[in-house]
Amino acid sequence: MKIALAQVLSTADPQRNLAIIRDHAKQAAAAGASLIIFPEAMQVAFGNPVEKFAEPVNARWAGLLRQQARDLGIVIAAGMFTPGEEGRVRNTLLVVGGDVDTHYNKIHLYDAFGYRESDSVTPGDAPVQFELDGTTIGLAICYDLRFPQLFARNTRAGAQINIVSASWGAGEGKVEQWKTLAQARALDTTTFVVAVDQADPESVGRSLQGTVPLGVGHSLVVDPLGRVIAQAGAEPQLLVVDLDLDLIQAARCQLPVLANTVEL
Repeated sequence: MKIALAQVLSTADPQRNLAIIRDHAKQAAAAGASLIIFPEAMQVAFGNPVEKFAEPVNARWAGLLRQQARDLGIVIAAGMFTPGEEGRVRNTLLVVGGDVDTHYNKIHLYDAFGYRESDSVTPGDAPVQFELDGTTIGLAICYDLRFPQLFARNTRAGAQINIVSASWGAGEGKVEQWKTLAQARALDTTTFVVAVDQADPESVGRSLQGTVPLGVGHSLVVDPLGRVIAQAGAEPQLLVVDLDLDLIQAARCQLPVLANTVEL
């Protein structure tokens, strides 16, 4: 399966962000990818009044994303904001294109490192997987990466690939944590982990202020034995990666952690 990772910087303008999506999805489709993954907060970047842009998954912005997927013949996964409870929003990963039309609401909210996502976001309550070309793919968003139970649930539901859409918070050691956690989740589940972050704003000369998570770059693909097989730098970049799905069964023969799991 050939997939694409679009490490980009979303903006305050949802229409401009759709243009960014179209440009990268067009390149990915031309390269033969069947799926392209964009970061969390792709509809509108964190640090903006996201509640003003939140809309249901059957409204205009999502509809335009579906049209792009149809026009280009590729499945697109991109982060957006949908209405939540009591004036809050939901942090949503929308996946559309072909026979796929699903979404996942982020379960684990980023109340860490001086930031409180739960002040403005309603948590999701259910893992989500979808099927593409006979392969089951699990969904996760950013801080979810720190919680192995979600990846285990996805894998028990048949996931062979887990994708993570993120806008990772910067800070000392945070790039290293991002990489280590992606590798750990791949080893926990003997799945491919495809982790796509916003590019590092500082890589294009933007200054960072406060604790708003805006991305650190370093998107990566990890194979079922924890080996990094593709990785971006800090700057905006499009990666196209061919996944050898036969590695999953081979890894599970070598490392049968799923079969050896004991419920405590």
